[in-house]
Amino acid sequence: MPFTTLGLHADLVRAVNDLGFTTPTPIQKDAIPAAVAKRDVLASSATGSGKTAAFLLPVLHHLIAGTAGKTRALVLTPTRELAEQIYQDLNSLSRHTQIKGAVVYGGVGMGPQRRAFERRAAIIVATPGRLLDHLQYSYADLSGVEMLVLDEADRMLDMGFLPDIRRILSFLPKQRQTLFFSATMAAEVAGLTRELLKNPAKISIERTTKPAAGVEQSFYPVPQQLKAPLLLNLIQSGDIRNALVFTRTKRRADKLAEFLKRNNLSVTRIHGDRTQAQRLQALDGFKNGRYKILVATDVAARGIHVEALSHVINYDLPETTEDYVHRVGRTARAQATGNAFSFIAPEDEGNVRAIERAISTTVKRLTVEGFDYKAPILSSGPRQYSGHRPSGGQRSGGGHRPSGGGQRPGGGQRPGAPKRFQSRPWARDGSHREKSVGVSDFRG
Repeated sequence: MPFTTLGLHADLVRAVNDLGFTTPTPIQKDAIPAAVAKRDVLASSATGSGKTAAFLLPVLHHLIAGTAGKTRALVLTPTRELAEQIYQDLNSLSRHTQIKGAVVYGGVGMGPQRRAFERRAAIIVATPGRLLDHLQYSYADLSGVEMLVLDEADRMLDMGFLPDIRRILSFLPKQRQTLFFSATMAAEVAGLTRELLKNPAKISIERTTKPAAGVEQSFYPVPQQLKAPLLLNLIQSGDIRNALVFTRTKRRADKLAEFLKRNNLSVTRIHGDRTQAQRLQALDGFKNGRYKILVATDVAARGIHVEALSHVINYDLPETTEDYVHRVGRTARAQATGNAFSFIAPEDEGNVRAIERAISTTVKRLTVEGFDYKAPILSSGPRQYSGHRPSGGQRSGGGHRPSGGGQRPGGGQRPGAPKRFQSRPWARDGSHREKSVGVSDFRG
């Protein structure tokens, strides 16, 4: 089924063809005709399934024929990065039209955003908090909105945006079309859909607890204190073209990025403590190939979309199986293929079992040939790691071999080592306490 069969305006089909897409993804095939027919849409679809085009194309289709001079569509999304990504996709898809949009999020000045409201940009893509900042003033007029899109609605609710969303709704006309996209349908999400949607077309493309078919998943059992050297080994092996590396905390992201930088890798980082300018610079540098490695935390990584991303690496496992699926979905997007590596320490086994139950798959365990899983960590810093450094001599076939327990045959702990690795104590705010003592920072 080509895009020409979905009822879209010819200028939009032309833009899609310019981008090299000829066949819609399943979510696009089902959602676009329903939205073009002016029905509300309730869609559940996994990351990487093409949902951004599934809502932008029908929005643009309706705006081509209509009155200019007012804001007619609003897209709400949870993070700055995702808002920026949607805005970029909007510009690509509207290239053969006269439709102009704007993006509104925090961390940058309000002046240019105010001017976008004043010139009545046809489409506003916004995060809830910054949008409410503008709605205090009369120039931010949403009374002409005909279409509302909530993207990653479940994540917005997880982040506590429900009160903000309700306040924003009070500024919108009651008569409008609403497109609601969510990876999961928890009770709170379902309750919001009942409030917002009228006789929606319900679309559920695939189980959202399973990664895309093109993702090759692997678990690497490794002690906490050897995660950084193992990551360095894998990157220096030459098989990783580019990688998005997830850490549990902002501080761990900073320390891991510094460790990789000291070892002469092109690396940048992105998390909530960085300014918006720094985040955009890091993301742009990763997309254009200036940086090979991007270290990120979960929230900051929302909206990261990199064409042909070869690897996602879970340096730390996420808290939930849904976040695991979302992370690994950053690769193998739009029916491509990719690799997802996860480092699992002994204390992660409970989380590992939960992930495998949720995705109905036993993920293969791999070890790296020649890597010393019993190596001591010297206290004077990462550069004095005493284990194996890759010399290009890994076995043909990638140098990774399956292993039931993640240790080499005959392995085990070095004499005098404790029999069990212990997880780090939790701080009162729920974050992990970390020590600033050289490479021991990576003990987890």
